[in-house]
Amino acid sequence: MEYKGKPYLQRKLDTFRRNVSTLYDYYSMKNNDSSASITMPANIRDLYKCVLGWSAKSVDSLADRLIVREFENDNFNANEIFKYNNPDIFFDSVILSTLIGACCFVYLSKDEFGNPRLQVIEASNATGVIDPITNLLTEGYAVLKRDDYNNPTLEAYFTEFETVFYPKGGEPYSIENPTGIPLLVPVIHRPDASRPFGRSRITRSGIGYQKMAQRTIERAEITAEFYSFPQKYVVGLSQEAEPMDKWKATISSMLSFTKDDDGDVPKVGQFTSASMTPFVEQLKMAVCGFAGECGLTSEDLGFGSDNPSSVEAIKASHENLRLAGKAAQRSIGSGLLNVAYVAACLRDEFHYTRSQFVRTTVKWEPLFEADANTITMIGDGVVKLNQALPGYINAETIRDLTGIAGDMSAKPVVDVPQTASDAETGADKQKNRIISTYEITSLLSNYQKGVLSKENGISLLVSTGINPTEAEEMLNRTKVLEQVDE
Repeated sequence: MEYKGKPYLQRKLDTFRRNVSTLYDYYSMKNNDSSASITMPANIRDLYKCVLGWSAKSVDSLADRLIVREFENDNFNANEIFKYNNPDIFFDSVILSTLIGACCFVYLSKDEFGNPRLQVIEASNATGVIDPITNLLTEGYAVLKRDDYNNPTLEAYFTEFETVFYPKGGEPYSIENPTGIPLLVPVIHRPDASRPFGRSRITRSGIGYQKMAQRTIERAEITAEFYSFPQKYVVGLSQEAEPMDKWKATISSMLSFTKDDDGDVPKVGQFTSASMTPFVEQLKMAVCGFAGECGLTSEDLGFGSDNPSSVEAIKASHENLRLAGKAAQRSIGSGLLNVAYVAACLRDEFHYTRSQFVRTTVKWEPLFEADANTITMIGDGVVKLNQALPGYINAETIRDLTGIAGDMSAKPVVDVPQTASDAETGADKQKNRIISTYEITSLLSNYQKGVLSKENGISLLVSTGINPTEAEEMLNRTKVLEQVDE
């Protein structure tokens, strides 16, 4: 295999590093909108800088719902590997870094006991050449450590045979790689053929709406500052009058003027204060645009309505977020499977084939926790489905739907089907009910009067659970009354 080499990957990382850093600035709310304003001087605008956390909200709203439960069909004990690496923090770090930077990388090494050690490296510190089939790297480069001035102090170059380390001010050294796979594994959010390293949750469209909202709030703040006190004016003031202190005139609630030598009195007026309604409407437009872009609602961004939505309406409004979560589970889950695969190869020091790992899958917790109403509806649906298809839904399926881990050994309850022998003898559900003496007496009385034929009488007695032979003998012992003509 022909490698592109470390210098090429260094240049590639330098190219994309600035973009990734910008995404992290928006997430950490450290971004600086440097766009010029045609109405506000720069020195005034700097005094009223607005900070919005919408980008962080778009990431956290999805990241908080992506919770890894376990690896299913774990024939290689991958769950044990992750348990040694603080899984809660590890998975949260991987998911968050992937959603912000479009991808992240996991550096694999061994501790002093020979167990795989997993380190998350965000996208501004690592890159590589990706295999479009497996989404594994053919070679990789990462900055493992930086100093206080953000300069690299330890770099690493990864190939399928070895890992070469480059310490600052020291000689390079290498460690043999027994896996046959570079020990730098990418985890990517929603890759495609044109962008193999995925797409960030923080989109350019979302950034545009956030900037629009920031400028709107800044203009509203400056307008409110200027019109905190209504602006007043004086017309007809004598030129010989003493100049007024403009600040005192602004904050004063009472102004006094005297007549001039001609007996004229100046006229005092007040300008109409600016309305905040246009700013609110423009901010609402930015909120709706950003919410639609990220699959959120206006309420999620703190712009609530006067009429609270129902539970069903809230669930329906988050359908786009649910779809985004399902897509993220598929793409991120594939990357986590690659991490587990390479970690198993490193632990056993053996290059397993990828086909040996295809049965293992990632199990996720439900994107939305089930409330009491949802659990009730799921329970009704499970009962009906199991009645139609006995044993179709089991305890594991219910946990996937609700996220509740109950007794996993519980089995679905189904009705026992009627046997052929029961059908032949006529012992159906009527067999289990108690037959009253009144019912039999009434039947025999009708037969005695000639209202009921013998064949129908036998059939009715059999339907109550009486043996056909006994039914016939019972009717034979019953004397039929003769009909008397009137």
